Amino acid sequence: MSLVRATRSELTKQFTTSIWWVLAIVLFLYVGTSAAGIAGTFAALASGSLPADATNGPVIPAETLPPIVYSIATAVGYVFPLLIGSLVVTGEFRHKTLTPTFLATPRRGVALSGKVVAGVVMGLLYAAIAIVAAVGAGAALLAVFGIDTRLGDSATWALMGRMVIALVLWVLIGIGVGTLIRNQVAAVVGLLAFTQFVEPILRTIGAVAEGIAPITKYLPGAASDALVGASIYSSLGAAGAGGSTLEWWVGGLLLLGYAAVFLLLGWLFSWRRDVS
Repeated sequence: MSLVRATRSELTKQFTTSIWWVLAIVLFLYVGTSAAGIAGTFAALASGSLPADATNGPVIPAETLPPIVYSIATAVGYVFPLLIGSLVVTGEFRHKTLTPTFLATPRRGVALSGKVVAGVVMGLLYAAIAIVAAVGAGAALLAVFGIDTRLGDSATWALMGRMVIALVLWVLIGIGVGTLIRNQVAAVVGLLAFTQFVEPILRTIGAVAEGIAPITKYLPGAASDALVGASIYSSLGAAGAGGSTLEWWVGGLLLLGYAAVFLLLGWLFSWRRDVS
């Protein structure tokens, strides 16, 4: 079977189940709500509508607020393409459909490549959903408080382009992890534990501990934030002591490296093994 047919088969598998649109709806609501909440709060502080001493929180300057709000699509939404990427593979192991997949596509490299290409398509879809949610809700709240949305700036559109790249790479990382860890529950729980607990804790510690900061900026989430070029976490000091982050292109190459390493390890140690 050719790569085109393998990719078509993978896309058919994804769009004939309900999981993709369930995650898409949750992604849209989660990102939209988060962007609206952050935009409303910090726009009120920046415009003076809400006195800073009323919250005892940091005030983000109005001119830097729009990209931070829009980047919510990746800062909090990346977990959804990551999960869908892992499910692309682990679902086959869980439901015992990998055997007919390999019978239809005996060349396992082609089968895995089909999943990767299909993952890119899924990543583009989820990126569009996340960006529409973040920019739509965020820009509306910024406008309410008289903050320039900067939607006419080329830098904002470049930011969105990098967000698309980041979310696509997160899908590929998910596919790599799913290929390496066959058990669906273990893969999903492991991804959620690392992305929602382990890395945020390490980055928070790195924000105040100079010895850890040079290490935490190379973590996947930090690399994603660096690639995008804006993040609510970096703005609040979670990027590392002194606010040090990687260049956007370094962050992109690092995130691509994570995807490549997981895919390679999955291919070497799991994908070529016998299936029952």
